[in-house]
Amino acid sequence: MSEEQTIERVPSGVPGLDLILRGGFPMGGIHILQGPPGTGKTILANQICYHHAVSGGRALYVTLLSETHARMLLHLGTMRFFDASRLSEQVSYISGFGVLEGEGLAGLVTLVRREIVAQQATIMILDGLVAAEDRAVSATEFKMFIQELQTQAGLHGCTVFLLATAKGQAMSPEHTMVDGVVELTDVRHESRTERGVFVNKLRGSDYLPGRHAFRITPKGLVVYPRIEAAFRVTTRPDEVRAGRLSTGVVGLDTMLGGGGLPEATVTGMLGPSGVGKTTMGLQFMAQSNATEPGLLFGFYETPPRLLHKAARLGLNLGEKVDRGEVEILWQPQSENVQDALAHRLLDAIACRGVKRLFLDGLGGFIEASIEPGRISRFFAVFANELRARGVTTLYTMETRDLFGPGLEMPVTGMSSLLENLIALRYVEYRSRSRRLLSVLKVRDSDFDANLREFVITDQGIVLEGNFEGAEEVLSGFARDRTSSRPTTPEET
Repeated sequence: MSEEQTIERVPSGVPGLDLILRGGFPMGGIHILQGPPGTGKTILANQICYHHAVSGGRALYVTLLSETHARMLLHLGTMRFFDASRLSEQVSYISGFGVLEGEGLAGLVTLVRREIVAQQATIMILDGLVAAEDRAVSATEFKMFIQELQTQAGLHGCTVFLLATAKGQAMSPEHTMVDGVVELTDVRHESRTERGVFVNKLRGSDYLPGRHAFRITPKGLVVYPRIEAAFRVTTRPDEVRAGRLSTGVVGLDTMLGGGGLPEATVTGMLGPSGVGKTTMGLQFMAQSNATEPGLLFGFYETPPRLLHKAARLGLNLGEKVDRGEVEILWQPQSENVQDALAHRLLDAIACRGVKRLFLDGLGGFIEASIEPGRISRFFAVFANELRARGVTTLYTMETRDLFGPGLEMPVTGMSSLLENLIALRYVEYRSRSRRLLSVLKVRDSDFDANLREFVITDQGIVLEGNFEGAEEVLSGFARDRTSSRPTTPEET
């Protein structure tokens, strides 16, 4: 049995954080929670306390700050994890400010020792480590103070958390002495900010390294483990599946090699605004059933608008939603967190065993990222997890130009992450705007690469014949092959 398996842990109770910590903080250790003012240290510490109390433990919260407990509890009262019924019996607050001022670090150690025993505390929070450091007459005395806290933690089986303000230096002396260091940050990117958490140290234990985004919500902190780290290894073995899933578009299934989209693959659908990408996605969703549940995850149109559009196309999507065969999740295009979006989607897939996924708007994920350099890695790992879960994914990517040959991928190297690629485009021909569809790629399968004209009717997308008899089609402005010049309105 490995050392990691034998370590007893104290779960934080913070969604996502325990995944990063591989189950929680090592029990009986001493851990620093640090970060600039306003990043959420006090909320995190109290969230740990109340979760510990719910699990039957007892928490002692010692403050070295001049702020009164009444003021702190007033702010905590807005958090759902706060439970006033647990005060005194399971969660106790005491002030060490006066003792520290009058008796120094030695007096503070005596207070902590006495209260741990009196309260039978199994975890203790010391809020305001900077005050203790400022009171120390030397660096040696401060180190001895940390060492004494470690002794008390081990002697009484109490896990200790020290709240500290980040100093900006790589490693403070106390960091070398403690068992764990968790850092909260607030990253600025142009006009927005995004909170993040780093585990800088966790002695004797593995953890997910790097920065992980989090939010402060009415429930407290919610952490979103970075997708590349959390799913570096897929949650289940990948399988090669031989099945096909119908797109719901007559004729397109044949173009894709017969039967539709290969099962458990990722398909990109490129095209300009208004060309019919969402319509095709709705038809794909309309093929969902009890054995192939569907999920529509979109950024642009609300569920009522999507259901209205589906009804006008003659699709019974509303009935499938009522039966639980399709779920529609809408995410407004506000300031989103990229990893939060991915976790919300994966949770919805796991909840219903989704087999069909229509992601309407890859741009929503791209715009949510504050680190453009990680987007291709993010999608590579994300797509691998979808495949491993047996999900057949169709997502839309908007191209910039309405007319013209350009089908520029929104992310460099994106085409290599897709098994299949479908392009929808406009072309001007004989003074009319026409819609064309082409299959550009189906991995490990034959496919029909002909350009097909299509129209959108009250029955959805209808493919017509091959678009023949014209040249320079991909320029966006087609002309008859028999003519040496573009057609004029009089000739149409």
